[in-house]
Amino acid sequence: MQPAGGKTADKVFRGVAYACGILILVVLAAVFLFLFFRAWPLIGGDQKANSDTISSFTGGATNNFWGYVLPLLFGTVLVSILALLIAFFISIGIALFISHYAPKNIATALSYVVDLLAAIPSVIYGLWGGLILVPAIYPFWNWVSTYLGWIPLFAGPAANPQRTVGTVAVVLAVMILPIITSMSRDIFLQTPTLQQEAAYGLGATKWEMIKLAVIPFGKSGIVSASMLALGRALGETMAVLMILSPGLTYSIKLLQASQNQTIAANIAAQYPEANDLGVSALIGTGLILFLITFVVNFAARKITEKASV
Repeated sequence: MQPAGGKTADKVFRGVAYACGILILVVLAAVFLFLFFRAWPLIGGDQKANSDTISSFTGGATNNFWGYVLPLLFGTVLVSILALLIAFFISIGIALFISHYAPKNIATALSYVVDLLAAIPSVIYGLWGGLILVPAIYPFWNWVSTYLGWIPLFAGPAANPQRTVGTVAVVLAVMILPIITSMSRDIFLQTPTLQQEAAYGLGATKWEMIKLAVIPFGKSGIVSASMLALGRALGETMAVLMILSPGLTYSIKLLQASQNQTIAANIAAQYPEANDLGVSALIGTGLILFLITFVVNFAARKITEKASV
């Protein structure tokens, strides 16, 4: 029989857990309402003034909000997806090396390095990208443009300096790599020993054991880690602002400058000189980014539930 004190502690803990869960929903709703009401002048205000404001942001290219935000949304998704594609397989490889191949002392050292990379502020990555990577990566991108330029993604000529979507995607990949690696490593280490030994008992090699036991066990965690990293890439501001030469097109030419821009970097760039209507327009783009991030996390939740079945 459970002591009375234990029942009281269970009730208190349950109440605190419920309160924390409700608090998260309240904060999420508060953020949405803040964005919505601050963006309301863009929705229900003087549309002529709004058109003039958006026209000033785009240099006269468009005076329509959707004509303004959709290219930014395209650039945000393009950069983030490219970063995830670059980082995903490298991260999984590092996580498997740490969890199943590296000697213990090397695995411990690599784990510390990965965790340290995850803690570096984005502005440091931006400085590294702008001052070191941009000039250093030009010869490689120029080679890619020369020999693979027949692929639309790599159509040239390669810009010099390389303040392009391709370079930003590499920097963001480095930023999100430790997130995927750290979470995947922890999940791989939790693979039940009996499952691994059963695979060995059936005559599997180490790689076959990983393919049959480790990766299926960690599938849902890998998806969660990837979506968390994608969310980080979608909202990244300073690194993109410090590296990318902005544009407002739907271009997929990764090696040419002034093609794309992201929502978060655009807000940071335009905010200091924006008037009240300009701030409302920028917050409206932030509301779109908020909704996209919510959709990404919702989709990740559904994918994770299917992967764990």
